[in-house]
Amino acid sequence: MPLPARLPRPSPGPARPPRACSGSSGGAGGGGPDRGCAGALRLAEMNPRLRHWREAATLLLAAGTPGRPPRSPLGPFDYELLLLRRSSRSGFMPGAHVFPGGLAEPADFSTEWLGLLPASPLCGLGAVKPPPPGDSRSPLFATDRESLGSQLPGEVAFRICALRETFEEAGILLLVPGRGPAPPLPAERLPPAAELGAWRRRVQEDASCFLRLCRHLGCAPNIWALHEWSNWLTPVGRAGRGGRRYDTAFYLCCLEERPPHVSHDDQEVTAVLWSSPPEAIERFKSHEIWFPPPQFYEFCRLCNFPSLGELRKFSSERALEGCERWMPVMLSAADGFIQLLPGDELYPEDPDYTGEKKMIMSTDKKVEDLMKEGGIFHRIVIKNTNNLAVYVNIQAKYKHINPLMLKCDNSDYNSRL
Repeated sequence: MPLPARLPRPSPGPARPPRACSGSSGGAGGGGPDRGCAGALRLAEMNPRLRHWREAATLLLAAGTPGRPPRSPLGPFDYELLLLRRSSRSGFMPGAHVFPGGLAEPADFSTEWLGLLPASPLCGLGAVKPPPPGDSRSPLFATDRESLGSQLPGEVAFRICALRETFEEAGILLLVPGRGPAPPLPAERLPPAAELGAWRRRVQEDASCFLRLCRHLGCAPNIWALHEWSNWLTPVGRAGRGGRRYDTAFYLCCLEERPPHVSHDDQEVTAVLWSSPPEAIERFKSHEIWFPPPQFYEFCRLCNFPSLGELRKFSSERALEGCERWMPVMLSAADGFIQLLPGDELYPEDPDYTGEKKMIMSTDKKVEDLMKEGGIFHRIVIKNTNNLAVYVNIQAKYKHINPLMLKCDNSDYNSRL
């Protein structure tokens, strides 16, 4: 894409859990290492696109907190979201507060899940509408999984991944009795805490144990409570240790109250925090916590909804609209960075998705000058790790909603918005 003249061109229950779960899941799968899934095809063998990134899923878990006093000038919010602090030893975003989630595993794509889920198309999930003219369904969801060796649709497998990871990282088990869809499994029907903890350790060691746990309890993972929300691809140049990049499905789930048995595992996760969207941003601004730009963007978007009921209604009504995959492109300015998102006037026409083009976008101009000269914005301005601001004046696609433009400083670039 030729950049505007002011910027340089880019340069080139059981009483006792089973001792082993390997062999209980024979499907082909999503991402991450094969942790004991006998006969499962490894991800790289299934999907040659994935030599540049791994597929993952994450869960924005909102739970009601009626009557809780607000900590924000936006007023009271009657719900909070779950944040988990990553271990300082993590190879990707160490110490960050993130939503629960992780790599898709071959076990998440196991054909054996079809024995626990409804036999209807997409296992009872609604079919996402075709994208508008000129757009295409995100590759994460559009990939023909059957041609890659799995009979389980991606829309189902990535929801299973998000639910499994939430159980592994936070001890939260979201199930429905029988094959579903059905009301959530009551807390009193869950195994005792000690037994649930033993199951959790098994699932952490072997993802296929999640299927075995569901089968043992006569339940199904509550995939119907998860609504497709967004899809983020790690930017080139922001990969973790070993060049790790992730194509991540973000799902939203609304609960009336906090689930029981919430705890960190003291391995991947070292702390648990429930926070309303504006409160999370206030904690971020005051350096109490840190989270990556996608989480900041999503918290700003959630600030549109002070009521859990409003959020649930919005997410359920637009759930079948789909979403657009966003890969931020980094523009380096003289005094900070701007993450450009699709629709911004400076976003490349042909983004370097793989990093093979070695494109670098940089300018000697300051962020303030770029903002004053600009007119069409969809970007995250980054002054430092805890000083971010989202600016967007384009129409949101797929009947989604733009984030509230909350800043971490007193800068004002709103004259063109």
